[in-house]
Amino acid sequence: MKCRNCNTEMKLQFLDLGAAPPSNDYLSQSNVSGPETWYPLRLLVCESCWLVQTEDYAGREALFSDDYAYFSSYSDSWLEHARNYFELTKDRFGLNSKSMVVEVAANDGYLLQYVKESSIPCYGIEPTASTAQAARNKGVLIVQEFFGKSLAKQLAAEGKQADLLVANNVLAHVPDIHDFVGGFPLLLKSEGICTFEFPHLLKMVQELQFDTAYHEHFSYLSFTVVNHILGKHGLEVFDVEELSTHGGSLRVYAQLSKSGRHKISGAVSELLQREIETGLKTPDYYRGFQERAVQLKHKLLEFLLKMRAERKLVCAYGAAAKGNTLFNFCGIRSDLVPFVADRNPAKIGKFLPGSRIPIVSEGVIKEQKPDVVLILPWNLSRELRSQLSYVADWGGQLAIAVPEIHILEAAL
Repeated sequence: MKCRNCNTEMKLQFLDLGAAPPSNDYLSQSNVSGPETWYPLRLLVCESCWLVQTEDYAGREALFSDDYAYFSSYSDSWLEHARNYFELTKDRFGLNSKSMVVEVAANDGYLLQYVKESSIPCYGIEPTASTAQAARNKGVLIVQEFFGKSLAKQLAAEGKQADLLVANNVLAHVPDIHDFVGGFPLLLKSEGICTFEFPHLLKMVQELQFDTAYHEHFSYLSFTVVNHILGKHGLEVFDVEELSTHGGSLRVYAQLSKSGRHKISGAVSELLQREIETGLKTPDYYRGFQERAVQLKHKLLEFLLKMRAERKLVCAYGAAAKGNTLFNFCGIRSDLVPFVADRNPAKIGKFLPGSRIPIVSEGVIKEQKPDVVLILPWNLSRELRSQLSYVADWGGQLAIAVPEIHILEAAL
């Protein structure tokens, strides 16, 4: 396979999780007895530009289908994050009723609902029908297409250029990263700015976040790589922030290179240097990650088998994509975890891809009173400790599996 950034032939393997179906391809009652398509799930590293990427097996249309089941608004902490982001950018960049805010991959309108409430013109770009309709239900205008240079040119010609162009947790999801990023300078106004949020590769390596690998994530991004790619398309990074979201993310601010409106923050050079010092541009940095993932797999299976031997009930909470990666890599099925609870009605009544563990409402936890509730979206564990605090009423415990098996306190 050749690097999707620089076209160099890649040989350095980072992670091999075997094979799995797409992580958001949940099964309905009608098709749970039918076959599934499984794809190899392997990550390689380009030793020329250092972009970590998933081998290509499935196209974006197959991964982001009309019934795509990821809805951002079911996380209270993420909604709070979105509101805080909007208030920060509105004040920092002087957004007002004459501005235009555009979000690429607007999902269910989780962010643009706050922009709309402030009477600032906005619209979203979202290709999946299920989430696009949810955004429209909030009164958010949606262009239901995949984003790239062609769409950016069309929207710019229609006078829909942006003062603020937002891309939260989508940069890793695009197979053609150059067509995607190349659309941003075309849709920006001359003094507009764009922001990108994405999980930070350094956190993935440091904290063994191997379960964030799935087919929908085509790229695993360092600041070094993103800074380089944006620069190739006429975008100048002028600031970067480190965030706690999704296990550790970056928020990158960029402007048109010819703009020069915003002074470059010292945080940019500091993070670039720190990434070099970690060894990110050396093959040794990526070696050993596979074995660490295998060791965690064995420990999780030992834990679940011990619980079963002791006749203790373990269920899971949060039918998240990362949980599907974890369960399919470990070979976990309903004999070890009989159900996973979730608050998203689009998932309840369906089954996890691969493992085919049934997804139920949260009320089933209260009925079944499990001994252990395994939180699959560990990045939301702080929020979920409070939400699931009632588990302690019958002596139950909360746990996470990544980066290690760990029993949590029921509430903070």
